[in-house]
Amino acid sequence: MTINEIQDEIIEEFSGFDDWMDKYQLLIDLGNEQEPLDEKYKTESNLIDGCQSRVWLQADYEDGKIHFSAESDALIVKGIVALLIRVLSDHTPQEILDADLYFIEEIGLKEHLSPTRSNGLVAMVKQMRVYALAFSTKQ
Repeated sequence: MTINEIQDEIIEEFSGFDDWMDKYQLLIDLGNEQEPLDEKYKTESNLIDGCQSRVWLQADYEDGKIHFSAESDALIVKGIVALLIRVLSDHTPQEILDADLYFIEEIGLKEHLSPTRSNGLVAMVKQMRVYALAFSTKQ
């Protein structure tokens, strides 16, 4: 699936809920469904700067694609990072760098996050793009 097809799928899933409490619950559920991050990756160097809660992001480059894994100690943030991984993981560095992450706006995520969580979301996306940029130079 392309990045945009995955984003459209997420928009469709969230459109089934009118109430933001239900959308938060969906985020929490998505976070809980995510595979836990291997303890060996919970290092200082994998912590994302700019997040109020702790978020570890691991990127592995294999066969021309980046595979992301992550974990957070905050339930909603864990769900947000799960969405980002679903959209961006297992794509080429160039696809990640070129991606317009319109789903964030479309599902209303940005406007329903506290300023600190919103900053964290920006920091997570930025870090994923930094990895993509680093791996693109290795191609």
